[in-house]
Amino acid sequence: MNVFNKYRQAIEEIVRSLSTEGKLPADLSLDRISIEPPRDPSHGDISTNVAMVLAKPAGQKPRNLAELVAAKLVDADGVDSVEIAGPGFINLRLAAVLWQQQIVEILTAGVAYGDTDIGGGQAINVEYVSANPTGPMHVGHARGAVIGDVLAALLAKAGFDVTREYFINDAGVQIDVLTRSAVHRFKQALGEDVGEIPDGLYPGEYLIPVGKDLAALEDDVISAAITDGDTSLVRDFVIDAMMTLIREDLSALGISHDVFTSERSLHENEAIGKVVSELEERDLVYWGRLEPPKGQKPDDWEDREQYLFRSTSFGDDIDRPLKKSDGSWTYFAADVAYHLDKFRRGFGEMIDVWGADHKGYIKRMQAAVDATTGSKAVLDVRICNLVNLLESGEPVRMSKRAGTFVTLREVVDQVGKDVVRFMMLTRGNDAPLDFDLKQALEQSRENPVFYVQYAHARACSVLRNAVEQMPGLSVDDSTLAKADMSCLTDEAELALMRLLAGWPRLVETAALAREPHRIAYYLNDIAAAFHGLWNKGNEDVSLRFIITDHEGLTAARLAMVRAMAVVIASGLAVMGVKPVEEMR
Repeated sequence: MNVFNKYRQAIEEIVRSLSTEGKLPADLSLDRISIEPPRDPSHGDISTNVAMVLAKPAGQKPRNLAELVAAKLVDADGVDSVEIAGPGFINLRLAAVLWQQQIVEILTAGVAYGDTDIGGGQAINVEYVSANPTGPMHVGHARGAVIGDVLAALLAKAGFDVTREYFINDAGVQIDVLTRSAVHRFKQALGEDVGEIPDGLYPGEYLIPVGKDLAALEDDVISAAITDGDTSLVRDFVIDAMMTLIREDLSALGISHDVFTSERSLHENEAIGKVVSELEERDLVYWGRLEPPKGQKPDDWEDREQYLFRSTSFGDDIDRPLKKSDGSWTYFAADVAYHLDKFRRGFGEMIDVWGADHKGYIKRMQAAVDATTGSKAVLDVRICNLVNLLESGEPVRMSKRAGTFVTLREVVDQVGKDVVRFMMLTRGNDAPLDFDLKQALEQSRENPVFYVQYAHARACSVLRNAVEQMPGLSVDDSTLAKADMSCLTDEAELALMRLLAGWPRLVETAALAREPHRIAYYLNDIAAAFHGLWNKGNEDVSLRFIITDHEGLTAARLAMVRAMAVVIASGLAVMGVKPVEEMR
């Protein structure tokens, strides 16, 4: 149960009853009402702005309206007291029994606790990674991969129908460079004296085995084709090899996709031309010149007549070119066709997870989605800022395998996928992230991964110790759920239970805000409350989890400990991190 939704419903019913009584106007909009924990815990358990947002449309002073609502709230189930604060905020204090009951709900639901149907089965496409298939993924790709993957899992837990997608950028200049780089390694594998890798080609050693694999095929056929200027065989082979490499890297990080869509296929099936024709029919494209930009020139500005999409009609800063100077389609044109394809596959909402270098691309793509779908689809873009990879505070920059950067696989192999996934969520996606390899392996309070995992392992240890110290005591979830929770009355115990009861709300708010990093913050708060309670037990024996001569109290506290472990496991499951049961 979402405790906060319970009281939202109660408050909404009170407003409707006041309308029926003639004390408030009918049909007041309740959309802006917030029901949330107060910033200061001393103010109570729940705070609402209902009087503040309804005062003006109701034609009343906020405090007077608050008094009307408060008078009815005191009779609501589970409410201990109601206070009016400031100009008209209402603060509720809830009975301990309500928080105690949540322990039973958690143990009954298991890791499914927090599941909600707020998404209503709405189809959402989450596109993430979509790295160019030109080599192994670097550590920066890991952030977008994790954020996209966890966001997809979070939305699924919130009741959305989620499709995870990867857009393969297998057309354009970077593929030409990749192909020429593979040709160089192919000739090298044949024993030709090709000298140093020319400037402009990919220097990484990861292409050496690709060259050898090519040479192991029908090298005469491939050599003849290359001599004739046909590198299509090499191109197709190296793209497949790079996508295999990328899939392996992603798998090491625990990431998979439901759909892979090829950019080249959009060119081959003339999807781009068809979309542009549709735009032509609506007079949304034209031949014209772009004004010289003020300040920094965008990559797609040229001082020539161009074939332009009227993106300014849909909120963009300038109109955007659809064709290059050689007559071929721009990347933007391909992206327009791709996003329309997603819409036609049934996705009214699309979420794209991009790197920081694509920030300037957002407006034009949102304009394109708006135009091509007739404003029936929404594109939400999540920008992932840079990852600064450190070792004991010093930058780590180079990789022999990749040539110019540290690969994702190298980091995963060094610290483990769970650590990488968790660390990538310790900051919001739009903030820079410092990832220190040494800190990620430390067993200390400063390491958020360890801190949360240790809380789960500690809980498992408590349960094991209880069985050893109290033979015959059952600690399975169904038995613990029958314990008398009314004896859990210490303020630290209640504080932990309040936090645990907040998980369903956290799932909903984080999903609606598209902010998966909130899970990491929340789990850290849970771990801090649990470790604090553990420390209190060290100081006061009456607060220890296991009291051998008081089976009833022990059972209740073990139920609380187990509930804490379940909530952490539920959160880690969304993050794609395995909870550990023992720390060594």
